Amino acid sequence: TDAMVDRINAAIAANGFGFWAAEHRADGRLAGMIGLSRVGEGDLPVGPCVEIGWRLHPDFWGQGLASEGARAALDWGFGSGGLAEIIAFTAQTNLASQAVMRRIGMTPDPSRDFDHPRLAQDHPLRRHVVWLARP
Repeated sequence: TDAMVDRINAAIAANGFGFWAAEHRADGRLAGMIGLSRVGEGDLPVGPCVEIGWRLHPDFWGQGLASEGARAALDWGFGSGGLAEIIAFTAQTNLASQAVMRRIGMTPDPSRDFDHPRLAQDHPLRRHVVWLARP
């Protein structure tokens, strides 16, 4: 966990953005992280790009927090961040994340779909779908 936090903080220092802590307003608990991240050329087949992503503790699933935080991250990326496009990607079977992508106004970009190179060829999460947002 410490190493991951160090990587996230280094990305924020280098890029001006990254994955931000998501706090539950009602009780102040850490819900997870939501934000933007650079994918370098050669990191994944979709790189180079800026991706939006979220990872929330299951206690916070289904409450609209991912959509709320992702909308704020998109607004920041297209406003203060000056980005021309932001993508999201997830396993083809992750319909919950794809629903968030749809709710925040992203559209599928099947021309960029890919097989995740760090997953075995027969892994059920290997195929990834890509969604796109532009200002």
